[in-house]
Amino acid sequence: MQATRPPLHVGAVQLNSTLGEIERNTEAHRQWIAEARRRDIELLVFPELSLTGYALGLSTPRVACARNDPRLVDLASSTGEMQVMVGFVEAAGPGEYYNAMAILQHGRVVDVHRKLNLPTYGGLEEGKWFHRGRHLTPTRPRQDWCATTLICADLWNPALVHAALLARPDILCAPINSASHIVSQGFSNEENWPLNLRFYAMTYGTPVIMANRFGPEGEHHFWGGSQILGPRGERLAEAAAGETLIDAELDPQAIEIARFELPTLRDADTPLIRELLT
Repeated sequence: MQATRPPLHVGAVQLNSTLGEIERNTEAHRQWIAEARRRDIELLVFPELSLTGYALGLSTPRVACARNDPRLVDLASSTGEMQVMVGFVEAAGPGEYYNAMAILQHGRVVDVHRKLNLPTYGGLEEGKWFHRGRHLTPTRPRQDWCATTLICADLWNPALVHAALLARPDILCAPINSASHIVSQGFSNEENWPLNLRFYAMTYGTPVIMANRFGPEGEHHFWGGSQILGPRGERLAEAAAGETLIDAELDPQAIEIARFELPTLRDADTPLIRELLT
């Protein structure tokens, strides 16, 4: 067994953003970041599009900002050593906008992850407004820990999850923006999201930090259910209804044992899979 690394203290914020009100949402972020720092959290995940709200439509250009936008940099100044992931609309060029997560740490924007899989079905219209990301984004919340991020519908494309976890990150961060019945009346996000995330955590021996919204936006209700899962799919923390911050300690030894007992990553036959896909 490897020399033991210290555990990592992680958290997820469950909040309801006000649609299109970046300044108001930023102030709420600042308050939750302060609370997380009081708890000595080292990695904090906010929901998808947490700075803007979800159903942006034609107002997308108005709320978009570049990764070096002073508002993001100012928010980063409040994080200290903690790594914080916040959802925003990234403006990357004229008319080029991404549903993205800004990764803040050490007083700056250290990286940006762009959503890869844009859902355009049911009540979801992201393919109409956003460009598609093309890269995975590994980060280091602490020098001896590695995380990767997939945004909401990214996690409903199993090939994307497999590709992200082949690199053997310690943690999968899952910021989402999930409303009841937004896919269809017959599809339960409340029941199916926990099933989806538990499967990935258990199959890959990888803890998952899921941050969802809670509250209304227009005709939709975001159901919350934010949770932190351990490497066997066990629930380490789960949010009650309302706006809240949940946290848990991730044990590196538990990850090591889970991956030894169920060696999915060890036995992933990438050359065979590539051949079959071809």
